[in-house]
Amino acid sequence: QVQLVESGGGFLQPGGSLRLSCAASGNIYRINAMGWYRQAPGKERDMVATIASGGSKTYANSVKGRFTVSRDNAKNTVYLQMNSLKPEDTAVYYCNAAAIAYPTYLLNEYWGQGTQVTVSS
Repeated sequence: QVQLVESGGGFLQPGGSLRLSCAASGNIYRINAMGWYRQAPGKERDMVATIASGGSKTYANSVKGRFTVSRDNAKNTVYLQMNSLKPEDTAVYYCNAAAIAYPTYLLNEYWGQGTQVTVSS
């Protein structure tokens, strides 16, 4: 099994910045893609940003130029730097990882518990 623990959420005013972190732990053999998704009240969970093990990145159009995803493979950690935050960025942010774990060596998808980000004046 693989566990994902997020940190860094909070309440801030529009235009502010915030950095989310997500650390993976457990019986990890290899982590492929990692990323961030978010879910606002009454809406579906949407992709925000993903990063492959080799470093290639994808972003939702709504966050391009404002958010940056990165990862530290040695620490099994993915980050999301969020700048120029807007009220519409308010959501619960979830970490996601596609990982292979011992002893099954099967590729599975894992989710963190979520961290709240609220942007409001």
